[in-house]
Amino acid sequence: MDFLKKHYEKLILGVVLVGLAVAVAALPFKVASDKQALEDTRNSLIFPKVKELTNLDLTLAETALKRAATPPRLDFGAPNRLFNPMPWQKTAEDRIVPVDKVGPAAAVVTNLVPLYFRLTLDSVTVSDTGARYVIGVQREAAANPRERGKRQTYCTAESKNDIFSVVEVKGKPEDPTQIILRLNDTGEQVAISKDKPYERIEGWMADIRYDPEKKVWASRRVGATLGFNNEEYNIVAINRDEVVLSAKSNGKKWTIKTSL
Repeated sequence: MDFLKKHYEKLILGVVLVGLAVAVAALPFKVASDKQALEDTRNSLIFPKVKELTNLDLTLAETALKRAATPPRLDFGAPNRLFNPMPWQKTAEDRIVPVDKVGPAAAVVTNLVPLYFRLTLDSVTVSDTGARYVIGVQREAAANPRERGKRQTYCTAESKNDIFSVVEVKGKPEDPTQIILRLNDTGEQVAISKDKPYERIEGWMADIRYDPEKKVWASRRVGATLGFNNEEYNIVAINRDEVVLSAKSNGKKWTIKTSL
């Protein structure tokens, strides 16, 4: 105990010196460790570890591209009429209706009847001068009503008239199987026989209905006049697809499409 009392300061100093020596000896290792830690931190910042990319989900982008390739069609006309408002008109009964519900736009073609140009071999007569052929001619589309009925012409194997000329008589002259005719208006050669006439469409008749005034016109031809909507309209053309009207007051034309 006396020794400790006399030398405790030296002992404490010795312990401190030993600790300092150990610290000094460990200092290079500590410096190297810290330096390595700093280097690792530096490398992790400069050369970070990147995760491998997975397959990207491009469904949304591909859907957007497909929609862009086929943009939607915007219709600002009927029935919305956002930028093309519909005009309205007063009827004879003082009703306000859309303009496409009155006037020529509201007319409807309910029926079409073809008008034929027809040639028929009606009979054959034989006399001392040879065979004569009775050929019927009918022009249903003729402007003059008196010319629409059937009329008969007498001709021989070399006859010519204002409608046709006889090119050839096939078979026996008194009982031909066919007669070949050349039409003056087209130059076409056509054949007729007793059981097979020649026909072609030269015009049309139309039945027309106008519902706003409950009017009906039957069998109207080109040139006929229709009165409705406080106006008179002339039929200027009729074909398989449309009927064309012309207003008498200003000459404006209207086309009525057919769906027959």
